[in-house]
Amino acid sequence: MAYAEGRIFNDADSHIMETRDWLIAHADPDIRPKLHPLAIGSGGRMVEKAIAHADQRHRDPAAVADAEKNLMLRKGWEALGAFDPDERRRALDLLGFSSQLVFTTFAITHFWGEFDLVRATPEVLYGGTRAHNRAIADFCRGDKRLLGVGFVPLDIPELAEKEIDEAIKLGCAAIHIPSLPPAKKSPSHPDFNGVWARLQDADVPFMLHIGGGGRAIPRAFHNNDRPVTDFLGGGENIRSKDFMTIHVMPEIFLSTMVLDGIFEQFPRLRGGCIEQGAMWIVPWLRRLDISQETFVKSEKYLSLPLKASDYVRRNLRFTPFPHEPVGWIVEQAGPELCMFSSDYPHIEGGRNPLKRFELSTPNLSEAAREKFYATNYADMMGSRAA
Repeated sequence: MAYAEGRIFNDADSHIMETRDWLIAHADPDIRPKLHPLAIGSGGRMVEKAIAHADQRHRDPAAVADAEKNLMLRKGWEALGAFDPDERRRALDLLGFSSQLVFTTFAITHFWGEFDLVRATPEVLYGGTRAHNRAIADFCRGDKRLLGVGFVPLDIPELAEKEIDEAIKLGCAAIHIPSLPPAKKSPSHPDFNGVWARLQDADVPFMLHIGGGGRAIPRAFHNNDRPVTDFLGGGENIRSKDFMTIHVMPEIFLSTMVLDGIFEQFPRLRGGCIEQGAMWIVPWLRRLDISQETFVKSEKYLSLPLKASDYVRRNLRFTPFPHEPVGWIVEQAGPELCMFSSDYPHIEGGRNPLKRFELSTPNLSEAAREKFYATNYADMMGSRAA
């Protein structure tokens, strides 16, 4: 019996738990010496233990049965299919999901962003990007249900365009774009029109994901002279105040894309905002329309054929956290925006995300449930849906 039964379930967020040499093994020879092995700190012992357990499962049917029995209980590297692609296909059988987006956990931090350990030159930045996309495509190859999400930073537009083309050729079904703006330009700057045109023409959506926006809250706010036990999820070190601001950078990014007319210029461009919550979209939709109406006299480009919020409904989709009031979000924002996600095998996905989502949506119609669990995902993925 599968974990999810009785309808189509499309999972908009899952992850690989990378091993130490995962990224380097897929890099070009001249890039490998310039990439650090994945620095997973005290998790290194967990990785070694998990690899040993995976090796045991290859020889011991009883160990396989135990892992399958505890499918939703074991998380991180110990989860079934956390880093082994053959096991992942079996895990997906047991989960019962028809399609699953697959993101990495740690890999991008080693060649991009504020956690970049190598202070990447353009060569390393896009060499790491290429290695990442090869690795994620390789993990998902062989099962059409597993849809790998590539990663492409926008720092150098012409190189970003090249790597988007390459990622799509490799088989990546979506592209994670950082919500932290590249250099000193907005993502709506004409220099990036080639990026959005490529994604639109290839029918490949862009993704925003937690970890792609840097730290929204200044570190000083954590210096409160009080003891804190950090919550380490799948790959992010999260505190309560981080959670309060987790949506800020994607909200700014997507507001810019809407108000600057990118979705009018590229009407078939689609995007997903993943693992950054959805409660915030209820007031955001109203603020977008107010901003458009208020500033159109001084910012003539805000005179768009559609209301700002209508571009969101047409072009974007979002994943609520299972602890959010999903029923209320859908009732307030509309049924076309939210998608189911498991976050497998990250610990913050919980032991029973379906139960939590069901408990928060008691009054939703069957049509709205179908959109949440299946259709909105399929609309976002377009021809790339499994």
